[in-house]
Amino acid sequence: MPRYNHKTDKHILYQEAVQSADAEVEFIDRLYRKAYGRPATLFREDFCGTQLISCEWAKLRPRNIAYGVDLCRKTLAWGLRHNISRLPERVARRVHQVNKNVLEVTRPKMEIIGAFNFSYFIFKHRCDLLAYFQAVRRSLLPKGLFVCDAYGGWESQQVMKEKTKLKGFTYIWDQEVYNPINDHTICHIHFKFPNGKMMKRAFTYDWRLWSLGDIQDTMLDAGFRETEVYWEDEDEDGEGTGVYRKRARADNSPGWNAYIVGYPSGQTHGAE
Repeated sequence: MPRYNHKTDKHILYQEAVQSADAEVEFIDRLYRKAYGRPATLFREDFCGTQLISCEWAKLRPRNIAYGVDLCRKTLAWGLRHNISRLPERVARRVHQVNKNVLEVTRPKMEIIGAFNFSYFIFKHRCDLLAYFQAVRRSLLPKGLFVCDAYGGWESQQVMKEKTKLKGFTYIWDQEVYNPINDHTICHIHFKFPNGKMMKRAFTYDWRLWSLGDIQDTMLDAGFRETEVYWEDEDEDGEGTGVYRKRARADNSPGWNAYIVGYPSGQTHGAE
């Protein structure tokens, strides 16, 4: 049997290049504490893929419980083998997998639900996005919150490639198509290695590039009582700092990232 090489595994490469699970968990934990004055226990990760964020949530506190929902059985199996099974047993038993469509899952009720890495952009029509947000709303406890992320700026509407050098490989974000008539976009992730070899189209995304206004309006139509936007700070060079602050207004830029937070009961105090 050939030796397992993590540097040629697309899921490992993705986790190293794209995800910051510890920062994501710290952010949603802080949001919940600020909103309700106590820590949350129940978290659901929609479109969870390998469930890296679910694992981080379970590691945060001894009582934390995480559910990961994803349609792809193969990816869930990878996450079980490479992420969940590597946790201490007392932690791993608090991470649950749900191999279902996110539109069909409303139990058990959650305190926090997250949809990260722009995964819900897969819903290209407003009726489908509304149906998803309604399912999320039905899944939340009264003292709950929903967090999703979004990206934008004029560079997000361009056909372009962005390369980022990381330890042992180069991450390439490839925006192949953007249609301004309906905001549909097709993007790929490639990985390039020091020996010149490439893993082309390791991941492909056929999305709608939703605006923050559309996302918030759809949340409110789905029954959320209040929404907030947390905008990423930029440094002097226009690069994101990883620090997100609640904003009611922001200047457009070539590329930006933000979180949108929905509250089912409007009970917010707002994290800074």
